[in-house]
Amino acid sequence: MWGGGGFKILHLVRPFLRFLPEIGNPEGGVPLREKIIYTVLALFIFLVSSQLPLYGIHSTIGTDPFYWMRVILASSRGTLMELGITPIVTSGMVMQLLAGSKIIQVNNSVREDKALLNGAQKMLAMLIAVGQAVAYVLSGMYGSIHLLGVGNAILIIFQLCFASIVVMCLDELLQKGYGLGSAISLFIATNICETIIWKAFSPTTLITGGRGVEFEGAVISLFHMLITRADKAQALREAFQRQNLPNLLNLLATIGIFLLVIFLQPFHVALTVKSKRVRGQQGSYPINLFYTSNMPIILLSALVSNIYFISQLLYRSRYSENFFVNLLGKWKESEYSVGAQLIPVDGLAYYITAPSSLQDMAANPFRALFYIVFMLSACAMFSRMWIEVSGSSARDVAKQLEEQQMEIPGHRGSNLHKELNRYIPTAAAFGGMCIGALTVVADIAGAVGSLRLAFYLLCDDHISVLRDL
Repeated sequence: MWGGGGFKILHLVRPFLRFLPEIGNPEGGVPLREKIIYTVLALFIFLVSSQLPLYGIHSTIGTDPFYWMRVILASSRGTLMELGITPIVTSGMVMQLLAGSKIIQVNNSVREDKALLNGAQKMLAMLIAVGQAVAYVLSGMYGSIHLLGVGNAILIIFQLCFASIVVMCLDELLQKGYGLGSAISLFIATNICETIIWKAFSPTTLITGGRGVEFEGAVISLFHMLITRADKAQALREAFQRQNLPNLLNLLATIGIFLLVIFLQPFHVALTVKSKRVRGQQGSYPINLFYTSNMPIILLSALVSNIYFISQLLYRSRYSENFFVNLLGKWKESEYSVGAQLIPVDGLAYYITAPSSLQDMAANPFRALFYIVFMLSACAMFSRMWIEVSGSSARDVAKQLEEQQMEIPGHRGSNLHKELNRYIPTAAAFGGMCIGALTVVADIAGAVGSLRLAFYLLCDDHISVLRDL
C-alpha cells in the first residue's frame, strides 16, 4: 500500500463501482416537504418489510438466539428484515477502523477516494449479508436443510440479501439529502418507539404465578386492574410497581431518561481557533461531553449481545455441564415472556445483566456493583479506543486544524497537539462514563428500551434534525 498519488488498496474496488447500486446526488436543494415524503416512504418500506415473512421458511418457533440484539439492529425475526441494519453497520465500522488505523489510505478531500471508500463499504456490506444469510440457513434457523430443500434455501438467501441491498439504498437516499437524517437511525428509532408503545399498550395476556392473568401493556394493565380488583389502592400500587412486566414507573423513567439525555447532549467545551491566513478571523472548536456520540453503547451492545449468544449456544448444547460454559453463563426459560425466551441466572452473562429493580440490587449487592463497574469502565474504554481508530484523537484533530490553516491562540505545532490532548481524551473517557451511567440509571429505573433507548438518544443526526425542524 502506497500513499500520495501511487497505488492504494482502495483502487482494487474501482472495477466493481459500475455494478454497485448508487443513488445520485439531488440537483439543488430538496424542499422540506419532499424530504418528509422521502423519509415517510423509507419508513413505510421498512415497516412493511418488517412484517412480510420470508417465503419458503419451515419454522421460527423456539428461543430466539438474537433476541438481545434485534432492537438495536432494527431486525425482525422470520421477516425480510431478519438481517436489519447489521451488514451496513458492520461494514461501516470495519471501514472506519481500517481508515482510522491507516491500514487503508483515504484522503477525504479527494472525491475519487471518497467514492472508492463508499464503494468498498457497499461491497463489504453485500458480502456480510451473503455470509449471514448462508449462516442463518445452514444453522437451521428456518428449519432443517433437508426439510427446506435446496431451492427454498437459495430463495431465502436471495430474499435476505435483496432486503439488505434495499436498506443500503434507503440509507444512501436519506443521507444524500433527499430525506431527514439517516435510514439507520430512523429504523432504530422506529423499533424503539414500537417497543415503547407495545410495552405501554400491548393487549397480550400472560398467566403469572400468584397474580393470575395480566395484560402485558402497562397502561392497559392499569385499567384492567382498576376495573377487576376490589381494592383499588392495591391495584393502583401494583400497576406502578409490578415485577417482571412493564409498569407505569418504567414508562415515567423512560420519559425522564429521554429528557435527561436531551439536556446533557449540548454540553461542550469550546476552544477558540483563529485563521493563519486571514487576520482577525476566528471561531470555536467544540469538544462535546458525548465526544464519541453513540459509539461506546454500540460497541458495548455488540459485546454483551455476542456474549449472550455464545453462552446460550454452548449452554443448550451437550456441553451444558462444562465448568467453563457455566462460568460464561447459565440460562433458564422466563415465565413472563412470549416464546420461552431464555434469561441468565448465573455466570458472567448474569453479572453483566442489569438488576431488575432496586430490591434486586439490595438482595444481590455484589452483582449490582459488578454491573455498575463493568458498564462505566467498558464505556470509558470503548470511547477512548474509538477516538484512536476513528480519526478523532487529539493528534488527528491537530492535523486537521493545521491543514485548514487554523490554530489555537498561543499554541502552534506540537503545542497544538498537547493543548488538544488536555481535553479530547478526558472528554472521550468522561463522556463514555456518562453514557454508561445513563444506561445504568435507565436499566435500574426500568426505562423501556434501557440500553437501546440510550443508544438511540445519542444519535446526533436525529437530535439535530429535530432541532432544525
